[in-house]
Amino acid sequence: MSRYVLKSVPFSTRIRASFGARELLDRDRKRAAKLIAGLSPHGPIRAARQRAVASPAVGDSIDVTDSGVTYTMSVGVGNPPTQYTLLIDTGSSNTWVGASTAYNPTSTSQNTGNTINVSYGSGTMSGNEYTDTVTLNTNLVIHNQSIGVASSAQGFSGVDGILGVGPADLTEGTVSNTTEVPTVTDNLYTQGLISSDSLGIFYEPSSTTDVTNGELTFGGTDSTKYTGQINYVPITTASPASNYWGIDQTVTYGNGTTLLNTTSGIVDTGTTLLLLATDAFQAYQQATGATLDKTTGLLTITEQQYAQLQSMYFNIGGVTYELTPNAQIWPRALNSVLGGQSNQIYLITSDLGTSSGSGLDFINGFGWLQRFYSVFDSGNTQVGLATTSYTDAETN
Repeated sequence: MSRYVLKSVPFSTRIRASFGARELLDRDRKRAAKLIAGLSPHGPIRAARQRAVASPAVGDSIDVTDSGVTYTMSVGVGNPPTQYTLLIDTGSSNTWVGASTAYNPTSTSQNTGNTINVSYGSGTMSGNEYTDTVTLNTNLVIHNQSIGVASSAQGFSGVDGILGVGPADLTEGTVSNTTEVPTVTDNLYTQGLISSDSLGIFYEPSSTTDVTNGELTFGGTDSTKYTGQINYVPITTASPASNYWGIDQTVTYGNGTTLLNTTSGIVDTGTTLLLLATDAFQAYQQATGATLDKTTGLLTITEQQYAQLQSMYFNIGGVTYELTPNAQIWPRALNSVLGGQSNQIYLITSDLGTSSGSGLDFINGFGWLQRFYSVFDSGNTQVGLATTSYTDAETN
């Protein structure tokens, strides 16, 4: 077994749609509006002026609390470790526990005497800072990691806290007497546990909810999880996409309908759907013959139209990635999550809400990413993509 596999950790995916597809769409569009406005940059390239400004106000941050889809993993803290279920968040950088399961100090726990206060898009936490041993797996054991211990946490029902894997500058102003807090990823690197500042993400498309169906690889990639080779592209120079994990791509449908032509957008694990600029979305709707479902707000097609549905093609860095007809539809076994009809076919492509040319014309969200292996390489300011054994799967 390769060392990269040993540095991989499983995670579970949760769709946040207590009130159906309308809630998903609302979360996705509100998050998209913040991204288009350039709020809370958290990609590998962030403008110097953004680093110099004060932390965003409550409601202006872009983090796990406003995501339509969330990811959790079991993290051990202390020695012997207590296991906590933590939300993985690329949009914030503090790691903390105590929202549900109480913190259990052990011989490795040290109270720094500092306080911690973190505001999220729709949640807050406050408490005390400790340093402690953090165990991600048996080969990823971090010593003296800063850990927030919550005395108060709002908006985090069902989880114990957050594993923050965003850039360290997002911790500025969150811990008293501290300028910036080294993140979990920072300490993995400085303690020699990983050789690069990157995250590899693998999904297995699933037709059930709250299931362990993903793998996060710290500091490398897991070659058993993708097919062919990983192709890397630099972060786009177009703003505001350049503030995040921005790429340039051309999107076509079928044999020649161009939806977007060499334009900038982002790949985002916190967005549920595939969002396209309004004009591209309308062209897609016309090409597929889909109609807008009044109940869910999603595009829907008939069985006959599904039989005629063609692939979408995403040209990224000169490499074409095919999103098959099956990959373009919501898993039919999960239609109840949408509040939709069990026999209906819903499409995962939706309207971004702005016209193309804004500098952020698409968001390749979870629905797109789960068909590919992705690498978020902060050290080299690039995004990597590869096909997987599930790229062509008929799971939906």
